[in-house]
Amino acid sequence: MAIGSRSGSSADLLVVGLGNPGDQYALTRHNAGRWVVEELVRRHDGRRRRARRQQALVCELRLGERRVAAAAPVTWMNESGRAVAPLVRRFRIRDLSSLVVVHDELDLPVGRLKIKTGGGIAGHKGLQSIRAHLRSDAFTRVRIGVGRPDITPKGGDYVLKRPGRAEREELEAIVQRAAEAIEHFLDHGLEPTMNRFNAP
Repeated sequence: MAIGSRSGSSADLLVVGLGNPGDQYALTRHNAGRWVVEELVRRHDGRRRRARRQQALVCELRLGERRVAAAAPVTWMNESGRAVAPLVRRFRIRDLSSLVVVHDELDLPVGRLKIKTGGGIAGHKGLQSIRAHLRSDAFTRVRIGVGRPDITPKGGDYVLKRPGRAEREELEAIVQRAAEAIEHFLDHGLEPTMNRFNAP
């Protein structure tokens, strides 16, 4: 169930899906994080609204007794922190493990999902920006495997392209699973969610 947007309202969980703005990027691998947020909003009959101060599209949801803010920055990927830091303040996220950043991951095969809190950034520009603005890497990540190309163009060229049909079907399935993982995380916490969803 969606609830109205109120500036300064607290949330039990802030879910941010990374990607680039604009229709030309909407279906590219780099926007896999955004797909998950869109799915979460769809599952709970939400509606995203533009939050200008936070430079993001935001929807506040009620999942049972919990309040979840789902957001997609409208900044470029490598400036994601400019949206995430104000979102953290707006929704009063004091424990950064309650900030869930969903992003594409070259180091995971297509269709794999991995959840963790803290740890390395692995060269992901969106995560680097968030870490710089928050001065911490203690947030939770939901990593959506997009794989590496067999023949290397550079990673940036690969993630900014649309997946083929078979790959797209695998990614659509993992987007559904990622939304389920976020719901599970909200109710059960990190360790049970990792145990259930990080398996191959």
